[in-house]
Amino acid sequence: MPFTEIADRVWVAHYDFIDLNIGLVGGSRGLAVVDTYASGQLARDVIDDIRALGAGEVVAVVNTHEHFDHTFGNGTFRQEYGDLPIHATEEAAARTIPSGEAWKAKSEKYDDPHMPDIRATAIVPADHTFSSAAVVDLGDRAIELVHPGRGHTAGDLVVRVPDADVLLAGDLIEQSGPPAYGTDCFPMDWPLTLDLVIQLMTPATVVVPGHGAVVDREFVFDQRADIGVVAETIRDLAGRGVPVADALAEAEWPFPREALGDAVRLGYEQLPRSQKRLPLL
Repeated sequence: MPFTEIADRVWVAHYDFIDLNIGLVGGSRGLAVVDTYASGQLARDVIDDIRALGAGEVVAVVNTHEHFDHTFGNGTFRQEYGDLPIHATEEAAARTIPSGEAWKAKSEKYDDPHMPDIRATAIVPADHTFSSAAVVDLGDRAIELVHPGRGHTAGDLVVRVPDADVLLAGDLIEQSGPPAYGTDCFPMDWPLTLDLVIQLMTPATVVVPGHGAVVDREFVFDQRADIGVVAETIRDLAGRGVPVADALAEAEWPFPREALGDAVRLGYEQLPRSQKRLPLL
């Protein structure tokens, strides 16, 4: 059975393609699905697994952010379950189509059997949006959606299930690899965003990252510390006048250098002029 119950009526399924986690939260009204996977066909596989679980019908979808691997199944869930509300932050909803189309364009270079289906998937953005926080009513329980700030993207949200002490963190936390610093990340904001996420947790909170195995609060503390090192190293390099082209080679980093090119470039761009020693040529 792909879905494993990690707390009372909270399940997680881990799928090998992209190491993605799909969350499922049950209440008396039905199920909320957290992220919908990377294509129409992959989403159908998730729906089959949900039906095999036999825990109820899906009544809501949540997208933790706009990236294709978390949103390209939205349309399939709508086809199967009717006019489902799809929840996301305003920023993530607005970016879902442009982000998805950009990924489709660059996917031509990948040789993977999933690519044709991904490129053929119609992109459906969220239609229930919020700026800071929202609640999804599942009947005898409610789940909280919180935008803690910018990090992996501008529109990340986390899903808190208070009565079960579970937090679904999306790609603000990753277990199976280093945090994904992409072309739309905010490396200087990310540490403070995780500080707010940590405030939503207790010592016993079960944390579901966007990719990889379920973790605990100590893992989040450790990853926040490393993400903080990235931000402070960028700040130090820029403050000493190290050119951005030389920055990766000029410091020790908590993650592999090949994963940090965009982080350094965007970090330099995000710093105010007062924190850079000029000229940075």
